[in-house]
Amino acid sequence: MHNSDLFRDTRVVITAGASGIGLAFARRFAAAGARIAICDVDAAAVDAAAADIDDAIAMRADVTSEEQTSAFFSSVEEAWGGADVVIANAGTGGPAGLIETQSLEDWRSCLAVNLDGAFLTCRWAARVLKAGGGGSLIMMSSSAGLHGYPNRSPYATSKWGIIGLMKTLAMELGPHGVRVNAICPGSVEGDRMDRVLANEARATGLTEAELRARYVEGVSLRSWVSADDIAEAALFLASSAGSKVSGQAFSVDGHTHSLA
Repeated sequence: MHNSDLFRDTRVVITAGASGIGLAFARRFAAAGARIAICDVDAAAVDAAAADIDDAIAMRADVTSEEQTSAFFSSVEEAWGGADVVIANAGTGGPAGLIETQSLEDWRSCLAVNLDGAFLTCRWAARVLKAGGGGSLIMMSSSAGLHGYPNRSPYATSKWGIIGLMKTLAMELGPHGVRVNAICPGSVEGDRMDRVLANEARATGLTEAELRARYVEGVSLRSWVSADDIAEAALFLASSAGSKVSGQAFSVDGHTHSLA
């Protein structure tokens, strides 16, 4: 989807929108004519993204903080009066290792970003999208939200939780014209996955090269996914072409058949 008028004046709000998949979302929606609002925990990345995307609302905010997320969302409402598309994108890979090696602190830290952040975002999105008469709420799960994921129990648990939240909100918001879906990326190329592989290498004793080969072996298309692949899926779900798509866990992963 490359039509520069496809989302003309559509108001798109993206958490963790200053780097990685979130920045890909912001750039692709902006190229299609949308107005963009992003928050991110990385202040330098926020500044860079604001310089990159014309007229973007861009603020530093930690999605685990109700105060900071509320300030961001309030600024969006003050500027725009509402929103049309909300993408709950913020997430963290969490710790790596067998469950008996994990601390409660690390478990809670992972779930705080991936689930508390989604809750705060979706709670606001539900209100403003209903008030606006409809729209699209997109949540970020993972292929790990559809399969088990050895050595990554906090992450897998949080991403399964996203699916449950998405299914429930599709039921709650559907009568108000709001579509709710979750994108389930596979292994996405980029800095974040590089960090995940480094953590897993330390936890398992395998080399990063061996882990990369394992990831590809578990994908039917034998390939990694790009951030732009994920962005294309979001554009579809938010567009008129996806007007009857709701309550779906939308995999963009080359068909993951094993995460072991």
